[in-house]
Amino acid sequence: MTRRYFGTDGIRGQSNVFPMTPDLAMRVGIAVGTIFRNGNHRHRVVIGKDTRLSGYMLENAMVAGFTAAGLDVFLLGPIPTPAVAMLTRSLRADVGVMISASHNPYQDNGIKLFGPDGYKLSDEIEMQIEDLLDKDMHAQLAKPGDIGRAKRVEGDIYRYIEHVKRTLPRDVTLHGLRVAIDCANGAAYKVAPLALWELGAEVVTIGNEPNGTNINLDCGSTSPENLQKKVHEVRADIGIALDGDADRVIIVDECGEIIDGDQLMAVIAESWAEDEKLRGGGIVATVMSNLGLERFLQKKGLDLHRTKVGDRYVVEHMRHNDFNVGGEQSGHIVLSDFGTTGDGLVAALQILARAKRLGRPVSEICRRFEPVPQLLKNVRFQGGKPLEDGAVRQAIADAEAELASHGRLVIRPSGTEPLIRVMAEGDDRAQIERIVDGLVGAIASARSAAA
Repeated sequence: MTRRYFGTDGIRGQSNVFPMTPDLAMRVGIAVGTIFRNGNHRHRVVIGKDTRLSGYMLENAMVAGFTAAGLDVFLLGPIPTPAVAMLTRSLRADVGVMISASHNPYQDNGIKLFGPDGYKLSDEIEMQIEDLLDKDMHAQLAKPGDIGRAKRVEGDIYRYIEHVKRTLPRDVTLHGLRVAIDCANGAAYKVAPLALWELGAEVVTIGNEPNGTNINLDCGSTSPENLQKKVHEVRADIGIALDGDADRVIIVDECGEIIDGDQLMAVIAESWAEDEKLRGGGIVATVMSNLGLERFLQKKGLDLHRTKVGDRYVVEHMRHNDFNVGGEQSGHIVLSDFGTTGDGLVAALQILARAKRLGRPVSEICRRFEPVPQLLKNVRFQGGKPLEDGAVRQAIADAEAELASHGRLVIRPSGTEPLIRVMAEGDDRAQIERIVDGLVGAIASARSAAA
């Protein structure tokens, strides 16, 4: 069945434009409530959100849907995505909801769903939800005496803070470290600085004044320039850049240089392997992770297992094959010893622990390999299927043949935007640039012809 609503990370789109309308949000609440309304206990759902203006609208619409389906709703307010996953389990909820479009601008929003185990829903359950959304659900509504209640539970953010603090090894404190953190004017603007301070760090915070429209705006993991300046300005030992819902992280070292998710996974994998904590004989990443990471792990006797793009696919592979470290180059780092989804703050603490134990600066411990030249370009399109065009398919085949064993080519539609992503990597930068530009041109031509 073709998906109409769900992408690679829940339902996402522009606020007040289908599918991100209050009407659909309410219907999602009814549909999800219907599917997870099992057993004779009083059913409950936890709902968190980031700081987008549209979060108020969607939150209230989902409350209407869930209570109409007979579920009690616990409203967590602005809180990171990993906190919603954790609290879904901690509060024994039947389902968890995060209202967020992650690193996207404030005009967008999304709905991420978690099962009672704290994991994102499977493709099969998402298809069940889609099937219900297109049907008349009046028969699924609760009887008058069974309608759910809703209440706001501000204090539960401290459960998450304590959870985060417990992920730092007991022999490590952050005393003596100056940490600059950019909260992206998003969901972690309260919890992240407080957790770091309670662990002993001197904390300098930016991106912690959300106003509904400035989430991810020139800040956070997708725009770390201000954090780089702040690290220089205050002479911080490390900079931590979260995204709007704090499930991803980018690190800035003490020199102001950016460290991406691939390098962070290399650090954690090496550290955990030395401590005999690493399971699965390696890590799990996506097809977008740099070839340099794969070569680094091979030298350490470790494997890199690749999945398609999307942290949910990384997590699925980790669960099925008993890995405990995985993630994406973009900074989604999943450490299954501590949680069920990406957690930017928890990942950053592992980097800080490594730096403290070794007594070396972040710039040294986080440069584990030399990245292979990699180039990614996006081609926007509206309608049609440019990747099925004969000329495009031939151009892709020619590019793959040219790269052969010297590099990799990844071409895929975005799961959250009307984009086709073209990525190539290899040892020859000039060759990579020529190949990517040629493919972008072929896809653009096919797009124009279709229009």
